Amino acid sequence: MTTHFLGDTAVLTGRSLRHIARSLDTIITTALMPIAFMLLFVYVFGGAINSGSDSYVGYLLPGILLITIASGISYTAYRLFLDTKGGIFARFQSMPIARSAVLWAHVLTSLVANLISVVVVVLVALLMGFRSGAGVLEWLAVAGILVLFTLALTWIAVIPGLTAKSVDGASAFSYPLIILPFISSAFVPTATMPGPVRAFAEHQPVTSIVNAIRDLLAQEPVGADLWTALAWCTGILVVAYGFAMVAYRRRMS
Repeated sequence: MTTHFLGDTAVLTGRSLRHIARSLDTIITTALMPIAFMLLFVYVFGGAINSGSDSYVGYLLPGILLITIASGISYTAYRLFLDTKGGIFARFQSMPIARSAVLWAHVLTSLVANLISVVVVVLVALLMGFRSGAGVLEWLAVAGILVLFTLALTWIAVIPGLTAKSVDGASAFSYPLIILPFISSAFVPTATMPGPVRAFAEHQPVTSIVNAIRDLLAQEPVGADLWTALAWCTGILVVAYGFAMVAYRRRMS
């Protein structure tokens, strides 16, 4: 059964990746907005922002990476919505394949596409002067956090992809996720924020994730932020996966 599921998932993931390869503009579009934000904040607002860091692009990069992923998952919901409306799911259901392989194919495609976009953003940051003395283990830890964050948000994207009534509804859910980093420590230290905003910023998931990635890249002690970030990502992933599977079963029933 496991072999059957893995084989079906691999075949369907290959199908989705071929669609991505034929429309690389989606990956480019996903990376363009975060890159624009990075250019804007570094070269326009950077001189007026006291981040307490020697390199503002280094301070900014973790939040930009999360925005990149948040904007990229809207395409997952969009592609999933098109498959459900186009009858592909019904066709697959009549074939001898593992039913959950269809969802996992979209999830893995999202992971690959978003990681490519993240690499593009990091390369642009390097051109803008970003430097890190982090070693292999630190970079692997950063990659692990980003993978876990991508999987968590992708399973959230699966829900509107299955339940939305229109294309716009399927992708519009990502807007609040893109805005969330702006109310965190991604762009400015939370200590500079007014009381209520600061309280929200310090207790929402993006701040701990951003702080953990920033400390890893700066080779500073990570502390509790790493475990808080992993707890947030894992918790969101588990809950989103549960709701996504319920939505899928209802869709296919």
